[in-house]
Amino acid sequence: MNSTATPSDSRWRKPFFTIWSGQAISLLGSQLVQFALIWWLTRSTGSATVLAVASLVGLLPQVLLGPFIGAWVDRSNRRLVMMVADSLVALATLLLAALFALGWVQIWHVYLLMLVRSVAGGFHYPAMQASTSLMVPKEHLARVQGLNQMLHGGLNILSAPLGALLLELLDVQGVLFIDVFTALLAVAPLFFIPVPQPQRMPEVAADGFWQDFRGGLRYALGWPGLVIIGVMAALINLLLAPASALIPILVTQHFNGQAWQLAWMQTASGVGVIAGGLALGVWGGFRRRIFTSLVGLLGIGAGSILMGLTPASAFLLGVGAMFLVGFFLPVANGPLLAAVQATVEPAMQGRVFTLIGSVSAGMAPVGLLIAGPVADRLGVLTWYLLGGVMCLLMGVLGFCIPAVVHLEDHRQPFPPQVDALTLESTLASAEASEYEDPVIHIR
Repeated sequence: MNSTATPSDSRWRKPFFTIWSGQAISLLGSQLVQFALIWWLTRSTGSATVLAVASLVGLLPQVLLGPFIGAWVDRSNRRLVMMVADSLVALATLLLAALFALGWVQIWHVYLLMLVRSVAGGFHYPAMQASTSLMVPKEHLARVQGLNQMLHGGLNILSAPLGALLLELLDVQGVLFIDVFTALLAVAPLFFIPVPQPQRMPEVAADGFWQDFRGGLRYALGWPGLVIIGVMAALINLLLAPASALIPILVTQHFNGQAWQLAWMQTASGVGVIAGGLALGVWGGFRRRIFTSLVGLLGIGAGSILMGLTPASAFLLGVGAMFLVGFFLPVANGPLLAAVQATVEPAMQGRVFTLIGSVSAGMAPVGLLIAGPVADRLGVLTWYLLGGVMCLLMGVLGFCIPAVVHLEDHRQPFPPQVDALTLESTLASAEASEYEDPVIHIR
């Protein structure tokens, strides 16, 4: 049995967009900081290895801690988890801004902030994803995912040139202070707007952390299609994640560009995401959402290969390749997330989403460790070619594997120790929809 909340349209829209607007502003601040810090590392060192290590620092905590974080989130107040995570990021950013202002900053300070952001994001992401199916009517989940994808694309359009402009007008600490302010705007509405979550029966709530962890692991491993998709994503991330992390080196060393050229690349990706989200909204995708995601994966592969073949004299072709990759990102990601949200029981979603994230990202650190030194010697284009070929291969294989094709047909039964939780979650969700307005948290 699949339990999801079904709040009425008349009750969820106002609080949803109140929270959503604050998160959109906060996300803009986060992207400005990311642009500023990556550009500072690029200009200070010119090293692909340094950028690879920065990506590794931001990735490893979520890979290693993700499965345990999911069990913790499912046992916790999800609104409180999101508030603490955002506040911790704001505090760490404020401290780094002070170090820049005093002239004491070192590369490891930047790494430390990225580490804190990663740990906080590791808690924040599953808390938001696990709450979404109880916040938004089931029939609107795909639209919410498309809206989020479009938000990311629109902010990429705005944040890249705005980041380049701010670096001309302000120093790095000025950009960091902007992010602190936007984070506060994101946290404030959470003090006043409730976030529904599954209720736990007393005998289930008394279960220990490790019982919850093992239950989530058994639930995910009993879903063959989900396991196969996780393995496919791990292989893709092994080769494609380093290419994404090394875009600043691609701009400065291959295209001999500056901050504005990097902004053009990121803007092209953002325009592509918006265009892809709009196209998906008009088209609607295939009846089986996994088919839509596999088509998106093939498109990402084609765009990555095009980038890998782009000569140094054809910067605009590289911009076009980034647009193509961006266009197919929402086509690949949005339907897949919606399919999992609609199929997995809400009380298990924190654990399932963190397990998916950990498995899919597990190989990316290996790729980053290899990619930095190799890119310093052979050039970053190698990784776009390899990543593109892997995307094409995985996309074709996905259509040939029955467990993947029938992903949405699967209904994984709950482990015995959480049967009572399932029943109670179903009843509580139905009750919550009568008096609680759903919201979504995007950071």
